[in-house]
Amino acid sequence: MFKKSILITLIAVISMGLTACSASKPKTAKSLYVKKQALKRQVPAQQAEIIPVVYEKRSPRHKTNKKTRVTRHYPNNNSFTNKLSSAALGRLRSRVRYDGSYVKIGYPWGDVPANIGVCTDVVIRSYRKLGIDLQSQVHQDMNRAFNSYPNPRKWNLSRPDTNIDHRRVYNLRNFFARKGAGLPITRNPSDYRPGDLVTWMVGPDLPHIGVVVNRRSKADPRRFMIVHNIAHGPQMEDVLFRFPITGHYRYTKAHINKHSQPVYASAPSRSNTMSYNQLLAASNILGTNNKKPQNKSNSTNQSNNSEKAKALQLATLTDKEVQRLLAH
Repeated sequence: MFKKSILITLIAVISMGLTACSASKPKTAKSLYVKKQALKRQVPAQQAEIIPVVYEKRSPRHKTNKKTRVTRHYPNNNSFTNKLSSAALGRLRSRVRYDGSYVKIGYPWGDVPANIGVCTDVVIRSYRKLGIDLQSQVHQDMNRAFNSYPNPRKWNLSRPDTNIDHRRVYNLRNFFARKGAGLPITRNPSDYRPGDLVTWMVGPDLPHIGVVVNRRSKADPRRFMIVHNIAHGPQMEDVLFRFPITGHYRYTKAHINKHSQPVYASAPSRSNTMSYNQLLAASNILGTNNKKPQNKSNSTNQSNNSEKAKALQLATLTDKEVQRLLAH
């Protein structure tokens, strides 16, 4: 009897739960959203401890393949030497016929006609663009020390001549050397900068001068071009090492008022041996031809034979020995 009552009670409870579930309304999307918001507002009883992460500081990486910058040297356009180079380049625009004849000109600032000139006139006219008159400067220095220049021995002059002295390469070489503007003569193209003056010997007794300008050679970019006049008017050519160099100068405004240094006047020849005409001139200076022939009828043949014999005797001397004799 007791067991039956317990079983009836369990059945009644189960049936009441089933009816309650079947009678409840189904959950909608709104009810689910409200439930989620309520769960978010609930604060958990215990929160997990958050440990901050500390990162190790590292040094920045250095790029090993980074190209190093090369500092290039650009010439100062306002420098005196660069202005002289520009003035020499400006001579290329003029039409000049090569003519080295003697012309009477004014003093100072005298110049031959603009349509003629030689190699020295390129240098003289370039300096005049910068306000420097080589005619007056060379003349003043020759008045102080005339025997320091090769005029007495080479051209048999007894006094300075303002018409031609500054237009001779030998005189310009002595003038620049006396002013302390001389530089070493080397075969290194980097030693010759724009605005420098270079002299050569293009023949046994034919000196030449030109101006180094700020234009690179296509054959060798390390070498600068030369503006000069060698029988075809002012031209720009790559002739720095084409002829034997006899002088290298850098004459600026700083050398104008500089005290002149004593320099031995000489006109060396490029060849090791002297020509026949040079030997005859040397024998005349040495006084070996001062004796006149006794018989005038045979004077022509005897003079020719004696001159050749004396020339052969002088030919045995070296060039330095002959120059030493000429100096006395």
